[in-house]
Amino acid sequence: MNEHSETVAATPSVESERAPRTVGDIIAVMDRAYPPHYAEKWDHPGLVCGDPDAVVNKVCCAVDLTPETLNESLAQGAQMVITHHPVLFQAVHSVAVSTPKGKMIHNAISAGCALFCAHTNADSANPGVNDALAEALGLTVQRPLIPYHPEALDRWVVHVPASQVAVLQDAVFSAGGGALGDYTQCSFRVDGTGQFLPMRGADPYLGTPGKLATVSESRIEFVAERRLRAEIQEAVTTAHPYEEPSYDILESYAPAPGSNLADAPGLGRIGTLAQPLPLRDFVEIVLEALPPTVWGVRAAGDPTATIETVAVCGGAGGSFLDDVRAAGVDCYVTSDLRHHPVDDFLQAGGSAVIDTAHAASEYPWLSQVADLLERELDLDVTVLPLITDPWTLHSK
Repeated sequence: MNEHSETVAATPSVESERAPRTVGDIIAVMDRAYPPHYAEKWDHPGLVCGDPDAVVNKVCCAVDLTPETLNESLAQGAQMVITHHPVLFQAVHSVAVSTPKGKMIHNAISAGCALFCAHTNADSANPGVNDALAEALGLTVQRPLIPYHPEALDRWVVHVPASQVAVLQDAVFSAGGGALGDYTQCSFRVDGTGQFLPMRGADPYLGTPGKLATVSESRIEFVAERRLRAEIQEAVTTAHPYEEPSYDILESYAPAPGSNLADAPGLGRIGTLAQPLPLRDFVEIVLEALPPTVWGVRAAGDPTATIETVAVCGGAGGSFLDDVRAAGVDCYVTSDLRHHPVDDFLQAGGSAVIDTAHAASEYPWLSQVADLLERELDLDVTVLPLITDPWTLHSK
C-alpha cells in the first residue's frame, strides 16, 4: 500500500462521521419548523408511536396514514412515517388489532416504524401547509388570512343591573377574565340607565311584561384571553340575572408593530398572481398544480371574472368564508365546501370560490417536509405518490 493509499484509508468518510439520526432528532427539527403550540386546542399533533432514541435512516411522507401508505413505507424500509393528518383524531380507549387504526399502529410498532404527524400546527406555521399551497398555485404571499395571536385578548362589554355587578365580576374573574400581565380582577365600570320593553311571555328579572322599564345598570368592561371565550361566556350567562343578557365581544387581528406580515404565522394565506387571469383559466392552474383526484376541482362564480388576489386554505376552510369576504380577495381556494354556506357567501357578495379535494390541497406540503429533513439532517426522505383522497368514482 502506498503512502497516499494509507492516508485515504485512515481518513473516515463523511458518512461514517455523521452521527446516526434518531426519531428524537427528527421531532426536534419538525417542532422547530411547525411549533406544537400553533396547534388548535382540539388537535394533538406529534409522536403517535415509536422510540425517540430509535435510529432512522429512511422517512416516508404522506397526507394520511392508510394501510396502503403504511405498507408502501414499510416496503421501502422506512423507520418513520410523517403524515399531515393525525392517525387518531378522537380520544380512544383501545388500539386493539381488531380495530382498523389499532391494526396499523400494531403493524408500525412491530416493524420498528415510528409514526408522527404535524397537523394544524403545520397549517399555521410559516412556511407551512398554506405557503406550500400558495407556492404551488403561483401566488406571492402577502399575509395570513387569519393571523396567529398566541396572546390575543377579547374585550368584553357587559350590561348588568347595578345591584348584581359584584356577582357578575366574581364569576368572570373565577373563569379567568380580568387578568392583564401581573394584575388580576381588572375591570372598568360606567353607571347609567338601561331601557327595555318586556313582551308578552317574557319573565323579566326587573320590570313587567307590556310595560316600558328603565333600570339602573352598569356597563362592565374587562379583558380575557381569547382561548377562554367559551368559559367566560358560560360565566356571564350563568351569573347574569337577565333572561337575555346583553354583552359584546371585541377582538383584534392587528399584528404586532413592525412585524412582516408575509412571514407571520396564521391560518390560510392571501397572495397575488403575477398576472391577472379569468376564473376559468385560474381553475385550470389549480387543477394542474395539485395531484389528480376523482373529485377534481370545481368553482363557483363568474367564469370571466378577473382573478388577481387569492386566499387559500389547505384542507377544510369553509368556516373562514366570513374572513375571506372581509379580506376582499378575488377568489378563495380551499376544500370540503358545502352548498348552503357557499350559496350564502356568494349572495352576500363574496368572491369566486374554488373547491378542491381535501388531501390534494395539502399534498404540496409533503415536499416542504422532505426538503427540510434532507437539508437539516441529510436524511433519505420519500414523498409517497399515493393519493389518499377517499373518493374513487365520479360520474356526470
